[in-house]
Amino acid sequence: MKIFGLAGWSGSGKTTLMVGLLPLLVRHGLRVSTMKHAHHEFDVDRPGKDSYRHREAGATEVMISSAKRFALMHELRDTPEPSVEELVKQMAPVDLLMIEGFKQHAHDKLEIYRPSVGKPMLCLEDRRVVAIATDEPVASLALLDRPVPRLDLNDVEGIAQFVLRHCGFAPQKRHGAA
Repeated sequence: MKIFGLAGWSGSGKTTLMVGLLPLLVRHGLRVSTMKHAHHEFDVDRPGKDSYRHREAGATEVMISSAKRFALMHELRDTPEPSVEELVKQMAPVDLLMIEGFKQHAHDKLEIYRPSVGKPMLCLEDRRVVAIATDEPVASLALLDRPVPRLDLNDVEGIAQFVLRHCGFAPQKRHGAA
C-alpha cells in the first residue's frame, strides 16, 4: 500500500484539494482510502443514538453496521493518540492511502501553501515535502537546498498526475495531450 499525504496549515485548502483529487485517482483505477487528522475533539456520533449511548456507558469500541457500510469507533479514554503506523494497521489494504494532516509524520507529502494564511512553509523544515501546491508565486522556494516542484493549486488534474507518478502508478494522459 502506497502512502502519500497532503499537509498544510489550517485554512490552506487541504480538504478541498483532497475532495478534488479522490475522483481522479479512483478514475485511474486505484482503490484509495483516506486518513485525516483532527486537532480537536470530534464526534462521528450524535447524542441519543444507541451507539453514542454505548460509548458514553464505557464501551472501548462500538461498531455500527448496515447493508451499506460499517463504522468502528474506538475510545482512547486515557491512552495516548495512536501513531500513524498503528492507525495504518487498522485500515484495509488499498492501492493508495491518502493522508490529510499529520504534517509532522515522516511520509512523502504535498504541501498546500497559501501565503495569505500567514504561516511558514513546511518544506523549509520538512524534507518529506516532495512538492508544493500554491496559487501564488513563492520566492522562498529558491532558499531550499533541494528541488521542490511548484504545482498550480488550481490544476487538480496536474496534481493528480504528480501523485500518480510519485507513487509509481502509470499516469494517464492529460486531456488534449498528444
